Amino acid sequence: MHVDDTGETDRTVAADRLITMAERAFMRAEFGVVRPLLQRLQNEFGAPDTDVTHEADGTAVRYAVLRSAIAARAENWQAAVGWFPDGDDLDPVETGVVHALAVGALRRLSEEGRHAEAGTAALAISLWAYLLDEEDPGDFRALLTGRRGAAVADELWEEARRQLLGRVTDLLHALDVRAGRDALAAWETAWEAEFVAPVVVLADAGAEGLIPLGHAARHLMEQGRRPALLDAYATRHPLLSNWTVDSPDHRACAYPLARALVARGQDRVRSGEWSEALTDFGTAVRLGHTLATADRAAVLRAGRSVGRGRNGQGYSSIARIHGLELAHALLPQDGSLSAELTAELVRQGRKVRHNDPGQSRGRFERALVVSPGDKDARSGLDDHLRVDLFLAVDGAQPREEIRPDTVQDLLLRDPDYAPARAWLRDHYTAQAVAEATAGHTATARSAVRNLIRYRGEEGRYEETGVDVVLVGLLVAAARSAGTKRTRTGLERRVDLLSTALAVAGGPADSPLREEHTEAVLALAEHLEAKASPSDVIELFLRDRMRTGASARFDRTVEAAYLRRAEAREEAGDAGGAQHDRACATRIGAGLPDQGLLFGPTPGHCKDDSGQETLF
Repeated sequence: MHVDDTGETDRTVAADRLITMAERAFMRAEFGVVRPLLQRLQNEFGAPDTDVTHEADGTAVRYAVLRSAIAARAENWQAAVGWFPDGDDLDPVETGVVHALAVGALRRLSEEGRHAEAGTAALAISLWAYLLDEEDPGDFRALLTGRRGAAVADELWEEARRQLLGRVTDLLHALDVRAGRDALAAWETAWEAEFVAPVVVLADAGAEGLIPLGHAARHLMEQGRRPALLDAYATRHPLLSNWTVDSPDHRACAYPLARALVARGQDRVRSGEWSEALTDFGTAVRLGHTLATADRAAVLRAGRSVGRGRNGQGYSSIARIHGLELAHALLPQDGSLSAELTAELVRQGRKVRHNDPGQSRGRFERALVVSPGDKDARSGLDDHLRVDLFLAVDGAQPREEIRPDTVQDLLLRDPDYAPARAWLRDHYTAQAVAEATAGHTATARSAVRNLIRYRGEEGRYEETGVDVVLVGLLVAAARSAGTKRTRTGLERRVDLLSTALAVAGGPADSPLREEHTEAVLALAEHLEAKASPSDVIELFLRDRMRTGASARFDRTVEAAYLRRAEAREEAGDAGGAQHDRACATRIGAGLPDQGLLFGPTPGHCKDDSGQETLF
């Protein structure tokens, strides 16, 4: 095995020699020689990018850059970008090859009327950032010295380097302006960031940017370009309230955005833009920022000053409340902010009490949330409640808009306020009737107990007397409903009296049962005159009154069955007509409700299907 003086094998020495010959041929512009040398390298030693030996001595990187440079010479920039190695150290590569490729990429980008490719821009940025690095890792200065044939003085080198940096920057900026890219997607931003740390990855370069969005945001912030960062981000995401660290859309940029907002908030406090500063601090906190001592001091100053204007002029209660709310949310434990917010809410609540009662009530309610024990806020709400109670008791306002617990609380503070007691009496009366008719007897009895309490009659009734009061309420409601000689009113009257009978029980000849019988009869006769026979029959089948209790009711139901029988017969329903006539006969005969165990069921004819026997 042949080795060189360093101990390397012939394979490594031969591969290095071939790639060196190809690089020198490229720099001599002997491009027709470069391709055969690279092909020979691949044929004899395999593809450099898959050979461990080549990786060790940098041959793979040198090979890839040469292939990229040859493709660029042929104007095949897609291939040039594809061959260029991502994230690899360019130190082993001949600087002249890197320089030639870098110049070609810039020329490509500067061609008039040509669409600028993101991959080519990323390639140019990577190459020129490497060549113009302050530490000169590729010894670009030595290349220039060799081509000039004389040393490059320090001052001349620095000047030339600055000019080159400026030319690249100006070109990228012009391309950004032409394409309308914002600071976050700007190629100029990627160019600047590449000098801090290599971040451009050719494979990831796209129309939306050459570097990750979060990295671009951090770079803009670190370079003191926070206005550009905030303007670009606000244009992309106009809804500021959605800027939160928990959102996938904002997580990548949350940290630099928060820092930029805090810095802008501090500036705005210094310039007296109080509300805007508080908005910035609030957004920064949503993005995960923890307020430092200086931040809290700025928030406190803005909160105390917001809405006051300058020199006592321009006072705005609305702006002041909004700003104090923002400051209070940021510093909830600060007692001075809570006190100022509460006072402003109460002041505004009083100011609009008559022309905007809803807003006034809302201000007082919010003040009590901020300062639960504030007497002025409680007094303001009580005044509103007194007006509501007066109107409700007078019938000028819906009762449902008032909550019983608020009325009870008012009575604790003002036990002698009569409208409150009247409202509660009416409320529990309506509740008792509604719950009883719905079948919730226990709840209805509880409402009656509350009614007795607010009547001031706690000692007058034993527990058994609660049902007496409930029956009285139901009867009174029934009599009121019965005054409306409509079907709805009459049906309501029957339901209420039926519920009263169920609660009271009592003998068959009691006044309550007589009143119930009269109510059912009145409804039946109304249905006979205004509705269909089936409606009368349905009332009968609901078992509101048994057969034989009222001859008038029996005749009304009998007539309804006969009328429906005629209608069914005319419609061709002989079976239905026969069934209806049979029911009419039983009712007319006054048969009792109890039927035979095996046989036809006299009485109510509840089985309306014609099946009248068990077997």
